[in-house]
Amino acid sequence: MDATLYENLIDICSIVMLLISVMAIASTRMGKLVQLFALHSLALSALAFIVAWYTGNNHIYIMFALTLVLKVYVIPKFLEYTMDKISIEREVEPVIGIPGSLLICAIMMMIAYLVTEPMLDSLSTLGRNCLAISLSVVFIGMFMMSARRKALTESIGLLLVENGLFLGAMTISHGMPLIVEFGVFFDVIIAVVIIGIFAYRINRTFKSIDVSNMRRLKD
Repeated sequence: MDATLYENLIDICSIVMLLISVMAIASTRMGKLVQLFALHSLALSALAFIVAWYTGNNHIYIMFALTLVLKVYVIPKFLEYTMDKISIEREVEPVIGIPGSLLICAIMMMIAYLVTEPMLDSLSTLGRNCLAISLSVVFIGMFMMSARRKALTESIGLLLVENGLFLGAMTISHGMPLIVEFGVFFDVIIAVVIIGIFAYRINRTFKSIDVSNMRRLKD
């Protein structure tokens, strides 16, 4: 694969991931959020395949397959199953409204660019332009975790953060050691399962999965 084509393809994949992250912030429908996460992961898996093809690192093909199976299919199906069990369709009254959330996202993207811009000259990899996008996705995921009330929405924010970290690892260093990547995947799966169980138990107790209800608990 030509180096210019490779650079253009990974730039496209990373920009798609950033746009989907912004769309997720602008959405209050839980079903749509799960679909957007699946598309987010699909773009990440496509990026992983492109990096593996260009670099010839076989272990990245494994990460491509794991991302495609677990994040594009298994985790979204689990989240949809949890939504059906607790009968939730949308996020109600986010802590910050959609216009304010989009403005904050724009500010965070500017900060990510300003933070990473001085580092670009010291990076020799062709995917160094994705560093600011990777950090932006991480910031947006962290913002979703703090600005939404529903436990399942916060879990999607956590998954966006993890995808952003993998985006940076793939494009800057062409992947982490395989054992580290397996460990991260395992941790993410366990975290999603635990959040799903907690969401179910919270809903059984409070008839809602609005985590702000937990603040009412007192000794």
